[in-house]
Amino acid sequence: MFGWLRRRAVRPQPEARWIVALDLDHIQITDDKGSAQCMAKADLCGVAIETNDSGPWGADVWWLLFGADDRVACLAPQGTAGEDALLAYLCALPGFDLAEMAKAMGSTDNAVFPVWRKENAS
Repeated sequence: MFGWLRRRAVRPQPEARWIVALDLDHIQITDDKGSAQCMAKADLCGVAIETNDSGPWGADVWWLLFGADDRVACLAPQGTAGEDALLAYLCALPGFDLAEMAKAMGSTDNAVFPVWRKENAS
């Protein structure tokens, strides 16, 4: 009777085709083409959020995870599958800057927001 009310199939956003997986010692990010980046949690030395002006049609917020060599070791767009677990892990890091993260999430500019840096052991 109400055939016009049939639910439309909801297609996941392209970012949801990325997958973040965390285990006790590692962070692995698999992109939408199936290529995986993996890093040891112990090697994580910095986290930044990169924003751009491609939203709402493009991936406009990216998580950048820096390795022991101070280079981006893994990256993932906001909305990736498993992002909740990644966010919980990152926010629990000592000194993670929630205020800077909030600023990044409100940005529509091309910008980079450092949100965490590993303290050097002296």
